[in-house]
Amino acid sequence: MRILITNDDGINAPGLKVAEALAADLAGPDGEIWVVAPAMEQSAVSHCVSYIRPMRMEQWEKRRFIVEGSPADCILAALGDIMTDTPPDLVLSGVNRGHNVAEDVIYSGTVAGAMEAALHGIKSIALSQYYGPGNIRLDDTFEAARANALPICRKLIESAIWHDETYEVFYNLNFPACPAAEVKGIKTTHQGKRPEPPFRVQAQPAPNGRKYYWLTHGGVGNAGAEQGTDARETQDGYVTVTPLRAEMTANAALPRLTELFG
Repeated sequence: MRILITNDDGINAPGLKVAEALAADLAGPDGEIWVVAPAMEQSAVSHCVSYIRPMRMEQWEKRRFIVEGSPADCILAALGDIMTDTPPDLVLSGVNRGHNVAEDVIYSGTVAGAMEAALHGIKSIALSQYYGPGNIRLDDTFEAARANALPICRKLIESAIWHDETYEVFYNLNFPACPAAEVKGIKTTHQGKRPEPPFRVQAQPAPNGRKYYWLTHGGVGNAGAEQGTDARETQDGYVTVTPLRAEMTANAALPRLTELFG
């Protein structure tokens, strides 16, 4: 198996090493591991692509490249140039430092890297490690991800649905903020919604008198999401597996539109 890895935390992020170890186990001794990752952190860039500016690419080692761009840019660079003669069988995006659940899915560069691969018909999995009081002081804050990702990914690769409709399915995995021994299990979930928007704006004057904004987290957080959602179940100590696709049509609203407009 040939596996391509990207992320949104950048080429030097510790979670990338977790993904590389996972990829090595999945690919086996005869497999290939390729890394095409952003040169700098690209958290919360969503599905941004460098449409109006060029992006520099540099090869660091064999099968290891950096791109001055977003995770989606990295996938495009890999598929359009770096790996054109050897396309990947699987894309892993992550392992992100911090969870990507509920509205985070819209903002996440990690999820976008997996989505971009899915748009090209390639199996892809986004992986994110929740950070919180339960694991922030561990020697290995990615312990829950290391212990649980391999069997889940193997089962997805072998048996999950990937190509059932026009837009391919990809999978979003989130690991709870606790030691591996305290993970309660695995739950399949749908994308959740928090009771309040996840971001707020905090204004701050600069010394020159101009106004600047900082984004801050707000609201009640994941605990307020419904049970059965990625946000709530990851909060409650479970690994969550959520099927996603790029399709954004609100299909339930189509019959009413037909009544209105014919």
